[in-house]
Amino acid sequence: QVQLVESGGGLVQAGGSLRLSCAASGSIRSINDMTWYRQAPGKQRELVARITSGGSTNYADSVKGRFTISRDNAKNTVYLQMNSLKPEDTDVYYCNANIISYTLRFTIDDYWGQGTQVTVSS
Repeated sequence: QVQLVESGGGLVQAGGSLRLSCAASGSIRSINDMTWYRQAPGKQRELVARITSGGSTNYADSVKGRFTISRDNAKNTVYLQMNSLKPEDTDVYYCNANIISYTLRFTIDDYWGQGTQVTVSS
């Protein structure tokens, strides 16, 4: 059983910073891409940032220069450092990871965290 647990959300004033974390646990053999998404009520989930197993990154245009994604492979954890936050960054943030696990056999699948609320006040 693989789980992703997020932490680090909260309330911050515009211009402030937050750091989100997402730790994967379970019968993990390796992790491919790790991705942060966000979603507002009634809207589609949108990709915020992605990092490959090799460390290549890509970002949504709306967060380039303000957000930084990183990962610690030894800890099976992905981070999202969010600086210069704006009210429009207010959303529930979800992490996603493509994971190869092994119980009785090898399985590759996408897993999601439970979501963490980020609220930016003006």
